[in-house]
Amino acid sequence: MIHEICPKEYKNRYVNCTPDPSDTILLFDGDNICCRLEGDEVAFPRFDALPYIQDIELKFYYLFSIDEERFFMPDTRIAKHLSLPEGYGWQAANIFFRTAGPQHLAFAAVTALALYKWYASCVYCGSCGADMSQAESERACICTKCGLVEYPKISPVVIVAVTNGENLLVTRYRDRPYRQYALVAGFAESGESFEDTVRREVLEETGVRVKNIRYYKSQPWGVTSTLLAGFFCDLDGDSTIHFDEDELSEALWLPRTEIPPATLDIALTSEMMELFRTGQNV
Repeated sequence: MIHEICPKEYKNRYVNCTPDPSDTILLFDGDNICCRLEGDEVAFPRFDALPYIQDIELKFYYLFSIDEERFFMPDTRIAKHLSLPEGYGWQAANIFFRTAGPQHLAFAAVTALALYKWYASCVYCGSCGADMSQAESERACICTKCGLVEYPKISPVVIVAVTNGENLLVTRYRDRPYRQYALVAGFAESGESFEDTVRREVLEETGVRVKNIRYYKSQPWGVTSTLLAGFFCDLDGDSTIHFDEDELSEALWLPRTEIPPATLDIALTSEMMELFRTGQNV
């Protein structure tokens, strides 16, 4: 999956520091990121490739490091108005879910996108409307007037592979660009355990009940600022599907032999479907 970059090491401990000339700078404008493509390889500008920044009073946020490479992002209120260095352009961030690599830079891009969206949402205090400032000792934004502290928002989501013998419950979303088969998924609500969320989401989306819920694996998903938790479970009782037509365009029991082989290995959903397809479901 996209976050599995071993042997490289992702280091997300916050450090209050400024970029060195060789540090990597990630520039965003909405869901677009500044980069240079060389075939299937991506490159991001270094700080010393942005000489015009030296003349601008601009705050840089330290994001994280991968091995010894440090990644920074400029203040979100100013960054999208900056001129791009020669040879670089804007690319939609979803390019990193297709072919652009290497994998550790793809992971860096989508992880930084989540932080960019959070910083962009914390310009003003949600309580009193005053300006927010960056904390010095941790990754947090603090209201300059009322003192409200905001931390990065991460929403928990379940991904559910419901099995019925040799069949897997798959769905297609309604009114979304992604048109391939997917698994039942949904956000955990206040007061719910992950297991309660699994039961509720499967019942709401497809009308079936489940049992023998088994945790499989988790995955951070930066584009939507979510943390995915994957579960396998078994059908409990009637297999008749009554799917939510507001959420889905289709839901069906797909035989193991008819599940398309996974073409990408970046996402938890694809990995779980491939495990079932190849008879390795847990």
